[in-house]
Amino acid sequence: MPRLSDGTPFPTLYYLTCPKASSAVGRLEAAGVMKEMQERLAEDPELAARYLAAHEDYLAQRAKLGEVPEIDGISAGGMPTRVKCLHVHLGHSLAVGRGVNPFGDETRDLVGEWWAAGACVAPDADGTDSTGESA
Repeated sequence: MPRLSDGTPFPTLYYLTCPKASSAVGRLEAAGVMKEMQERLAEDPELAARYLAAHEDYLAQRAKLGEVPEIDGISAGGMPTRVKCLHVHLGHSLAVGRGVNPFGDETRDLVGEWWAAGACVAPDADGTDSTGESA
């Protein structure tokens, strides 16, 4: 499992690296989407069960990479009882596919096709991105 330079476990298994996707999700968070999701989670037992299953999937996916005793039983994004950090939920949905994380799928629908206007990272004049890789 990846760790930070001080040995702390990396805070999330799924991380959005595309600035366009990250900005789109940030706009949703600023608009109060998480509060509305949290309210529905409290009122809808079926949704709560699906969200608990997403939490369990997240833990299972992380366990495939190795044990992380410091965060055993803790997933991310508030799962399974709260909704926070839609970035993590979108990352989870993108990584494992639809039907696993209900709020990840919903976030995916709400952000739309952030990639449609072009690459997440604009290529440099020589055709590479900022890392030197071919764009």
